[in-house]
Amino acid sequence: MKQRFIALFSGFPEHHFTKEIAERLQKELTDRKRIVFISAWPSDYRRNDEDSYGMHLMLADIGLRFDSISLIDYRTKPNMAKEMINQATCIWLMGGNATMQMKLIKDLQLRDSVCNFDGSIMGVSAGSMNLAKTVVDVWESFIPYEGLGLTDITLKSHFTCAELEMKEKLIDISMDFPINALEDLSAIFITDDKIEHCGKIYRVEKGTITPW
Repeated sequence: MKQRFIALFSGFPEHHFTKEIAERLQKELTDRKRIVFISAWPSDYRRNDEDSYGMHLMLADIGLRFDSISLIDYRTKPNMAKEMINQATCIWLMGGNATMQMKLIKDLQLRDSVCNFDGSIMGVSAGSMNLAKTVVDVWESFIPYEGLGLTDITLKSHFTCAELEMKEKLIDISMDFPINALEDLSAIFITDDKIEHCGKIYRVEKGTITPW
């Protein structure tokens, strides 16, 4: 793994980090020259502008304001997108539609640039799912597809034990390979191949759901 820090998030419904996540980010995100957001709604430009501003505001609220902010969607030319990543100190893969985000990365020929990036990489919801080697979006298809491969942790975001339909879908998929199901306000942190987590996360494997 070339990245020095990877963070996988489920979601933040109130648009605030938990204390534990905030403290971890304050420890890790010491180089804040430029953050680059990669859209998961690549043609919804107004939404992208608002969401990227809101996510940077979440960081600023805990004292982690970046000097420069960039956004990659279909307004961005491939060469410019690669240059943004080359100049970044942090990449944030945004939430939204996981397959559309991967298509954007493919269309702009960014896969190698993201995979070889040696700064901090964070993903939320769809973005965190796409950082894995294998990705399954249970609402779109049961067919796995190849993610960016920065971690072997296949995950499902926005998990709740009370949502029976989601549980049934995850149990079916888990007969082929394990899935880590994250409730909102949960996180997985990876540094130097060391994996740590906080919040409520469940391991779904061979039809069995157990707390991590």
